[in-house]
Amino acid sequence: MILIADGGSTKADWIAINDDKQEEFRVRTLGLNPAIVPEEELHNRIINMFQLIKVKDDVEEIHFYGAGCGTPKPIEILKKILASIFVNAKILISEDMLAAVYATAGKKPAIVCILGTGSNSCYFDGKHIKMLVPSLGYILMDEASGNYFGKRLLIDYFYNQMPLEIAQKFKKEFNLDPDYIKKNLYRVPNPNMYLASFAKFMFDFKDNAYIKGIITHGFQEFFKYRVLPFNKTADTPIYFIGSIAHYFRDILEEIAENNNLKVTDVVQRPIDKLLEYHKNNIH
Repeated sequence: MILIADGGSTKADWIAINDDKQEEFRVRTLGLNPAIVPEEELHNRIINMFQLIKVKDDVEEIHFYGAGCGTPKPIEILKKILASIFVNAKILISEDMLAAVYATAGKKPAIVCILGTGSNSCYFDGKHIKMLVPSLGYILMDEASGNYFGKRLLIDYFYNQMPLEIAQKFKKEFNLDPDYIKKNLYRVPNPNMYLASFAKFMFDFKDNAYIKGIITHGFQEFFKYRVLPFNKTADTPIYFIGSIAHYFRDILEEIAENNNLKVTDVVQRPIDKLLEYHKNNIH
């Protein structure tokens, strides 16, 4: 049995396939970003999923693509945890950017971007991924991500920069007690996921001028730092992965056109197309 996992910061989608390349089951765990989530919590999030533990001795390979898996130390942490649970499995860990490439470009050159809880981008030449810079995560980077927009909404609310009508609805939707916010930001695991939870507020108000302005600015920042420096022409395919890209696709396409580029496709969840890729490339 082979497990394929697309592990974001908010959630991780798992699919099990048998020797005949047929799907056995699929499950979803909480996010498994080893750069942010403590080791014990990572371990618990996996062993608490009954379907995974039920087949742990039967798994021969794990292909895990994850947020936070772009540098050696987090990879080592996650690999150790997976090896302690799936004792008979060969474990292959890559960053989520590779999953995004497999789920969209396949084997063809393209710019591939992630806009979910976090954000990232790469240029894929058909064989190799080229990154502009290492991702330093939700505090310093992640332009136009869920946590980027969540941070912006909180800042505007507390600095009284949010229009009154929107501020009243925002206050009704969330617990905005300062002590509660600080606890979730500085003392509870997954502060990036907590920040991203505020971004869902924008989905219902995306036609509001203030909300649309925030989204437009964030997307332009993303193109400025994460797309335009690749210096590619309009005929280069550009793919986006993630819920932020999916729900605000119209604004995303507008910003792309303003930069003389065109969005080729947006995929909300890459796991199905990732499964197709593996079925076609497992021998």
